[in-house]
Amino acid sequence: MLSKITINNVASFKRSTTLETDKKVNLLYGLNGVGKSTLSSFLYNPKSSRFSYCTMEGLNNDDTILVYNQDFIRDHFYEPEGIGGIFTLSKENKEINEIINKTNKEINDLIANKKDQIEKKKELEASHKKRKSDYVDKIWNIKINYSRDEESLNFCLDGYKKNKSSLFEKLLSTEYSADKLDYTIDDLKKEAKFLIGDLKEKNTIQNMKIDFTSIENSKLLSKVILGNTDSSISDLIDMLGNSDWVNEGIKYIQVDGDKAKCPFCQKETITKDFLKSITDYFDENYKNDKEMLSEIKNDYYKKSEILFEYIKEIKKNEYLSDNRQKIEKIELELINLIDENKKILTQKEKFPSNIVELKSINQYEYEINEIVLDINNKINDYNNKIKDINGTKEKIKDKFWELMRGEYSSAIDSYLFEKKNSNNEIEKIEKEISELDMTIGKKKEIVSDNMKHTVNIDNAVESIKKNLVDIGITDFTIEKYSEEKALYRLKRGNENLESSSSNIFQTLSEGEKMVISFLYFIELCKGEKNNREISNNKIVVIDDPISSLSHIYVFNIGRLIHNEFLRTETYNQIFILTHSLYFFYELTQMNKDRRKESQKLFRICKNDTGSFFVEMKYEEIQNDYQAYWSIVNDKNQPPALIANCMRNILEYFFNFVEKQDFNNIFQKPELHNVKFQSFNRYMNRESHSKGQNIFDIKEFDYESFREAFKLVFEITGYKEHYKKMSKKK
Repeated sequence: MLSKITINNVASFKRSTTLETDKKVNLLYGLNGVGKSTLSSFLYNPKSSRFSYCTMEGLNNDDTILVYNQDFIRDHFYEPEGIGGIFTLSKENKEINEIINKTNKEINDLIANKKDQIEKKKELEASHKKRKSDYVDKIWNIKINYSRDEESLNFCLDGYKKNKSSLFEKLLSTEYSADKLDYTIDDLKKEAKFLIGDLKEKNTIQNMKIDFTSIENSKLLSKVILGNTDSSISDLIDMLGNSDWVNEGIKYIQVDGDKAKCPFCQKETITKDFLKSITDYFDENYKNDKEMLSEIKNDYYKKSEILFEYIKEIKKNEYLSDNRQKIEKIELELINLIDENKKILTQKEKFPSNIVELKSINQYEYEINEIVLDINNKINDYNNKIKDINGTKEKIKDKFWELMRGEYSSAIDSYLFEKKNSNNEIEKIEKEISELDMTIGKKKEIVSDNMKHTVNIDNAVESIKKNLVDIGITDFTIEKYSEEKALYRLKRGNENLESSSSNIFQTLSEGEKMVISFLYFIELCKGEKNNREISNNKIVVIDDPISSLSHIYVFNIGRLIHNEFLRTETYNQIFILTHSLYFFYELTQMNKDRRKESQKLFRICKNDTGSFFVEMKYEEIQNDYQAYWSIVNDKNQPPALIANCMRNILEYFFNFVEKQDFNNIFQKPELHNVKFQSFNRYMNRESHSKGQNIFDIKEFDYESFREAFKLVFEITGYKEHYKKMSKKK
């Protein structure tokens, strides 16, 4: 039995919509264009690629869906040779019939056993699925913990962030060895964080190449720089032993007359000749040495600035990491050393005759270059990684999942143990189901072999011809076209078979074609599609069998459906689709309790978002009460339809709206007039849905029926309601 039908992404069904039922009879009402044909086409050919997003649930292997719709008509009636052969069970040999009945009973018992096994399997699968869901939820913590934007390992979850099951299966498929896990998640984060952002190759740092050695080893620093020893005053300066003191004092001597004040004793003892002698002492060699000392000092200052800028750049480098404290210590020591050397150079410049020595920075240069080497190694490692970014990420991913597999090893091992036990149980059941299928198949072969001798096509054709007459179609019939091929054709009136057109079926009206095709479908449902196809469980789907019919046939097609499908236990389930509210109402079960037990009503709707199914209450049919009035108000409608609609209106209005006893209304004396007898007889029938109801009303007089109909409303006090609904002032 079909329990759930899902239609999605086809025709007007733009989004997924579901029809769920547990009832044998399912009636679907919908206007033209809302999707009825799409639904029946899916049930007719569910394997079509256009229905790849549609599903149905509840079917067993033994269920057969028989669908009447436009696809059925096209496949069976529009072939060049005319109507296809009809195979049906009919007159059967008693012995063969007993074999078939006995075997079918055995098949049904086997099918029941198979259903029990399938249920046991479903229960086991459901239990395992529930336990698996618990494990899946637990493993999902990996995504929760590592998918945050700030996490550098976010990319390891690519492809597993939206689906719990895929993440779980990824972890299941990951192999790991606890002995080989010599890294941590923090190690991976450090390794991966450099792969985030704008991935460009980074430049390495040049080694420190600031030459302080030439300054530190300069001979001028150890040279006693003196003036001209040939000067007349050289002996005096040597005796004083401080040429630097004298040289410093010259700056303050200024002879304007014969004599000038001495900068040291402040007495006028300095003559021009004496000043010249002193000046001659400090000759060009002395001045050159002094200038070179100044250059050395300036060079040392500049190189010091360059050195500290170099150290500053090193400190900015992101790969300095653990060496930061070391470089800061070097920087501090260099500041002190260089400041001391600067003081020494300043003193040497001021007192060139002094011998001085600078402290070397060679050891610091070596240590700085060691740090630079470590930084450059890390930069080169990074550059190599981004050259093969995908390969680098894949290696990190592999390590990440190995760590996760290790972290959740206890949960995974428990799951695998439970899964193994569950699979063993399921395999046992599947083996038993397979054996049952083989036995059922053999039993069906027995039925099929016997059925070859029980198919009686002529009886099926006779049934169709009889039903045509019952419906009121007498202007054509069906005749044998080919004895050996078991082909049949339609014959109109007294037409001569030999002279008639072989394509005469195409001359029929759409309504007549629909009647013939539906009668053919009924015979097909009684028997089988062919003599090899066996089915114990039949699901019948009927899509709008009255869409092209005159109203004169609507009632009788409804009665035919009642008799052939709704009032029989032959079929497991029935689905009927129609655009006609009148026809829909004709098929509903009037008794509330029986309707609740066996029928389910649906409406197919369509809006801007597409078509969808909605469950429908019986009372909602009554909301279309006006549809019956529109038929009653049109005297050109068939008598049967007008009379039936009158009764529907009265029954609904008094029984459902006014809560009055419908039958008591016709006890009013005003309605006992002779001309109203026919009206009273048809209105007072036990049910308007009986098979013997008004199809051929020979006594029908529209005006007298209309007058009686109006009188009912007037004598019960609803004159204004009648005026409103009949559109008469």
